Amino acid sequence: MSFLSLGLSGFFQRALDELGYDTPTAIQAQAIPAVLEGRDLLAAAETGSGKTAAFVLPLLEKLLGHDGLRSNQVATLVLVPTRELAVQVEEAVKAYTTYYPRRIKSLAVYGGVSINAQMQAMKGGCDLMVATPGRLLDLMEKNAITLDKVQHLVLDEADRMLDLGFADELQQVLSKLPVQRQNLLFSATFPEEVDALINRLLFNPVNIEIERENKLPDTLIQRPIEVDKEQRTALLRHLLGEMNGAQFLVFVASKRTADNVAGKLNKYGFTTETLHGDRSQKERNHSLATFKRGEIQVLIATDLAARGLDIPLLPFVVNYDLPRSPADYIHRIGRTARAGEVGTAFSFIDHESDAHFKLIAKRNHLNVTREQIAGFERSTTPPDDIAALGKGQPPVKGKRKSKKDKLREAAAREQATRNNPASGKQAGAASAPSEAASIWQKATLKRR
Repeated sequence: MSFLSLGLSGFFQRALDELGYDTPTAIQAQAIPAVLEGRDLLAAAETGSGKTAAFVLPLLEKLLGHDGLRSNQVATLVLVPTRELAVQVEEAVKAYTTYYPRRIKSLAVYGGVSINAQMQAMKGGCDLMVATPGRLLDLMEKNAITLDKVQHLVLDEADRMLDLGFADELQQVLSKLPVQRQNLLFSATFPEEVDALINRLLFNPVNIEIERENKLPDTLIQRPIEVDKEQRTALLRHLLGEMNGAQFLVFVASKRTADNVAGKLNKYGFTTETLHGDRSQKERNHSLATFKRGEIQVLIATDLAARGLDIPLLPFVVNYDLPRSPADYIHRIGRTARAGEVGTAFSFIDHESDAHFKLIAKRNHLNVTREQIAGFERSTTPPDDIAALGKGQPPVKGKRKSKKDKLREAAAREQATRNNPASGKQAGAASAPSEAASIWQKATLKRR
């Protein structure tokens, strides 16, 4: 089977040959003809299966005969959850259109960079836009973008968008689109929120490789390693040295940990970059670019990078900290062993994360054997503070108190204090902000 046999033009085959795309993947073979027919599409595929090409290529084919656009108009809209994925998809568009017979205008729209430049870029319209929902709405509010001419809509990583709290933004975008359009929805998992979106968005869709359980490629080797918490960085240094300069993508739980681990590795001569939300978009782009070019050995990232990033021939992934969500474990380790290549995923398991890794293995139906590395063996008993407090796992996604729960509890405590003044603060302290107000202010500042 060739890409030509799927209904694509010869100039695409020429570009794909240069990119090393020999034959269509399973998702491409099924999705491309359906998209060319104008059908709505609901697709789920294993990580690294080539789904970006599965929707970009046929949409570019359909844009061949598209009428001209006026300023601010968009013909094809691709919505993605992160800035990195927006850049990556738009880079794929440029690569696939090397021999496109006419000038095609594509644009990646995301926050963290100048909005004025994006407004200027919309002059003359846009054939294919890849956007994060928040920045797209910002541009719409400034009348820099109008969606009334959109013919094709793609939601890529739909579950991730909803997980990141984009439900309201998605609804606002959908309300501005024309009723008659083609809708393509890609999602790795299908929680109830995605099911509701499917029912609202798609009409008689073609279902492709819908998998309710995550699968991993046979070429991915999982190595869960038991190690004491304070020995994780030393173990990471050992693995880096043992693998003779190979590249590692290391996932951590926080921005602070990312910077701390990078600093310690730098002292031992390892080249590192970090990828997290406190870095500017320019810095994040630089980190990714240098890692992809092989100029640094270690990229240390928060879950910002867990999905969508395509790093060719990445041999090693490390869960320095386990992910809070069991589903994110699959997305993290799926950054390696892509497109048939062999890859290894290490997971560090200290006493505190013991029970949580058991949950991850149970939820993802993993049959893996833990190991210990000589010289870094985990202590046989947990530290006293963990044993005494009955700890065993960090908060599991969905179990932490929500902002509303915290506000309700704070309001209840304040009411109890008013009913029993003797138990509260002395008179004269009433001018201080209430506990509930403080929680609300902190949550608002965090969103900003």
